[in-house]
Amino acid sequence: MRALIVEDEPKVAAFVAAEMVKQGFTVDVAMDGAEGERLAVAQRYDIILLDWMLPKRNGIEVCRNVRVSDPHVPILMLTALDGVEEQVKGFGAGADDYLPKPFDVTVLLARVNALIRRAHGRGSEALLVCGDLVMDHDAKRVTRADQPIKLTAREYGLLHFLLQRKGKVTDRNTILDHVWDTSFEAESNVVDVYINMLRRKIDKPFGHPLIHTVTGMGYMLSDHRP
Repeated sequence: MRALIVEDEPKVAAFVAAEMVKQGFTVDVAMDGAEGERLAVAQRYDIILLDWMLPKRNGIEVCRNVRVSDPHVPILMLTALDGVEEQVKGFGAGADDYLPKPFDVTVLLARVNALIRRAHGRGSEALLVCGDLVMDHDAKRVTRADQPIKLTAREYGLLHFLLQRKGKVTDRNTILDHVWDTSFEAESNVVDVYINMLRRKIDKPFGHPLIHTVTGMGYMLSDHRP
């Protein structure tokens, strides 16, 4: 899953980004409102964390403009302005939730997960299935044929993205954009390396492959050969 943090305090942005990466997110950070709005419109995000007091463009204005291009992306407003009037203004601009600063990171992550579940529909987001492979996203647990499979955070993020696109061919650049930071070079073989690592864990021990290579196009997760 991909998150955008729009926050002009470097320490806050770095801390929140690090905590979200631990949860398996790929994170982009913008340090001002104009850059945050540009990224939010150009990319698809699963969640946007948006500060109110930003240089170049304030969070309320950014929120309104993002809502025009994407009515559904969850937006969590972060701000030291915690009065009722400010909260009403934030919700009126299109924010889905509002978290006053300073905040506890566990509360932040709980709010993030709740917003994502609400946006995707809890049933479809919490349990992802392909054949006998099951991902319980709430519990961060993966099994195949009822056998638990231990994955690293990056392997988990890659499998989660492939499960969301089950039955669809996905090229390497799309996978890079959604599972890794965009700083990777286009010719990087990191996707192929991690696909092979996933295959060793979820395919090889079970005989029947679920991850398929579509020559010249990319990869597909499916219970049936393409």
